[in-house]
Amino acid sequence: MSERSPAPGGLALIEALVNTVDLESGADSLDTEEGRTRFGLTEDALPAARRLRESLRATLLAHAGHPPHRPVTPLGELLAEAPLVVTVDPADGAAALAPVEGGSLLSRVAAAVAEAVTAGTWSRLKACEAADCHWAYYDRSPAGRGRWCSMQVCGARAKMRRYRANTAGQKGSAGSRKGP
Repeated sequence: MSERSPAPGGLALIEALVNTVDLESGADSLDTEEGRTRFGLTEDALPAARRLRESLRATLLAHAGHPPHRPVTPLGELLAEAPLVVTVDPADGAAALAPVEGGSLLSRVAAAVAEAVTAGTWSRLKACEAADCHWAYYDRSPAGRGRWCSMQVCGARAKMRRYRANTAGQKGSAGSRKGP
C-alpha cells in the first residue's frame, strides 16, 4: 500500500507484521507458507500472531490519535508474556533487551518495542487513519503528525471526500436561501 521506506531498526519487524493483512481485500499473507516462514511461524502459532498483530495495530492507531479499530487484547498484556534477557556488550558496556535464544515472534516484537522506546522512535510508528487501510508506516515528517500511509492514495481519498462533502454542503445551503 505504501511508497514509504521501511521503519528503522526493529520497528521494521512490527511494521511488516501489521502489514500482513490488507483490510480492504481481506488478504492475509499469514495464510501462506511463505508469509508464515517470514516470521518463523507455524500454523499452531497463527492465532497468537494474529492477536499480537491486531493489538499492535490498535497501538499504532493510538500513536496517530485514533481509537482502536476493534476490541483487542492490550499490547502490554501480550508483551508481559515475552521471555527476554538483558544483554551487555563486553566491548562498550551497552545494555539491551533481547529475545531469549530461539526467540518467539512475541519476544522479538517486545525487544523491538524496547529498542524503539529507548531510541525515541516508538511513537513514530503509526497506523493509517483510513478505516479501510490502517496500514502501518513510520512517520518521518518533521512534526511527527503524519496521518496516512500514502499521501497519494489514502491522503488523496480523504481530501477528496472532504472536498466533496464541503462542496455538497455549500450547494445545499446556497439552494436553500430565499430571496426578497
